[in-house]
Amino acid sequence: MPIQPLPQFEEDLASYLKEKEDREAYERLNAPTSIVVRFGYMRMVGEFPYTGKEKPGCGSKLVVRTHRGTEIGEMLTSTCPNAGCSKSVTRKEMLEYIENSGGRQYPFHDRGKVLRIATVDDLNDQERLEQKKNELRMRAKRMIEQADLPMQVIEAEPMLGGERIVIYFGAEDRVDFRDLVSDMQREFDCKVELRQIGARDEARITADYERCGQYCCCKNFLKVLKPVSMKSAKVQKATLDPLKISGRCGRLMCCLRYEDETYEELRKNLPHRKSRVGTPDGDGFVVSTQILTQLALIKLDDGTEAAFPIEDLTEPDSKTPPEREARPKRGERSDRRDGSRGSRTKRAPKGEAATKTREKDAAEPGEGAGTKKKKRRRRRRKGSGGESGGSGNQAAGANTQRKTDIPSDQGGSRAESRSSDGPGSAPEGERPKKKRRRRRRKRPGGGEGGGNNNSGGSSGDGSSGE
Repeated sequence: MPIQPLPQFEEDLASYLKEKEDREAYERLNAPTSIVVRFGYMRMVGEFPYTGKEKPGCGSKLVVRTHRGTEIGEMLTSTCPNAGCSKSVTRKEMLEYIENSGGRQYPFHDRGKVLRIATVDDLNDQERLEQKKNELRMRAKRMIEQADLPMQVIEAEPMLGGERIVIYFGAEDRVDFRDLVSDMQREFDCKVELRQIGARDEARITADYERCGQYCCCKNFLKVLKPVSMKSAKVQKATLDPLKISGRCGRLMCCLRYEDETYEELRKNLPHRKSRVGTPDGDGFVVSTQILTQLALIKLDDGTEAAFPIEDLTEPDSKTPPEREARPKRGERSDRRDGSRGSRTKRAPKGEAATKTREKDAAEPGEGAGTKKKKRRRRRRKGSGGESGGSGNQAAGANTQRKTDIPSDQGGSRAESRSSDGPGSAPEGERPKKKRRRRRRKRPGGGEGGGNNNSGGSSGDGSSGE
């Protein structure tokens, strides 16, 4: 009886042969000469040379010497052509990625070196330092309180080699901590670096998971934390509740920027609201639109509303909607009462009535308009007479001269009589009334006969000569 091989056995044999072939190919390759490493609490990236014989893979822990000191890093990829890893990238691809991810703002470093692959002792030392950082943070907090500085300690990061301790803090404004750094260096017996960070960088250090169930983007892969505007949330029609669109840092979520460009491109295809468009069912006006579905809600000329794809919209047949039965205007309503109770006459519109009234007034000026003009003339002449009377202290016959100067029409005679009459000119038995003096505002450059600053009186009664 012939033996039939099972399909599962054939699949297992094929996978075993493939792994064996990959292992043999990997053994034939050389060790990488340059490795891209991620290090530090701020997830900085650097490309460092490597001279070891071992062949580390992606995710391997390495001991690297950076611009800060000796610390533990994580291998991301290699940039040499013969790297021994199928996920190796070229240096050109790495630089293009950095340029697209933020350019100069990307935290990339090339000053350093990969010393070796981390051993068990290196990992144990790093674990002891991680347990010790809580004590360092509390000591730094007490020293800041003693210095009475407006600073909030966020995290303390000791280096594996013991060369430096980096303390991250937050503050509203810039803080002068030069004296504090000197005290901390004496306290910790090593170099201390105080670094001020913002709310998003604080979330990068302390946060873990977001509401989507994934690691925070700032902690996982984002290196350049650009500000996010409220416009992105409005365009995407997300809820504007601050509790739902804010991340762990209290700012707008970084993921609002991911689809912002796509939304902007799709929104350009949509027609404007209240614009007139043509549809397969007739012309109408745009009521609202949807960006992702590319639909537009159209109110047709017959009064119905329907949703149409953007591709089905065309130019309208007519730019204006068809005329409907015109309603009577407010001023043109006819009388609805019965004939027994009388009837109303049709009233003219307000605009027409006002126009007719203005034309009538222009053709036949009434008494009201002329009265207003007369009053204005009287005030001007009355004031001019008073001011000129006040300047008459320089000559005894100023009142008589003013009497001849002022014309006698339209109330000029009243100003004449007031300026010429004195207190003794009142009839017998009648006591003259006291006239109230009013303060007049000085006019720059002189008014009508009142521009003399040397005038002795400011009243218009013409009695300044007495």
